[in-house]
Amino acid sequence: MKEIKLVIDGMKCEGCVNRIKNAISGIKGVEDITLSLENKELTFTVKKDKLVQEVMEKIENLGFQVSDEANMI
Repeated sequence: MKEIKLVIDGMKCEGCVNRIKNAISGIKGVEDITLSLENKELTFTVKKDKLVQEVMEKIENLGFQVSDEANMI
């Protein structure tokens, strides 16, 4: 399992946080999802690296901007 941290621009309220969390919680293999509205950060763990791109696409499809680089912790 790898821990990933992404910076997300465009989150303005808890509703935004919940939309993102609901969208990515359905992706099999993505776990331990934590979102910080204050820091505009998403942290999660994945079993396979290819899931990071899927998470990023889901978030961008909701209208948010994801930083270009995923930080592997």
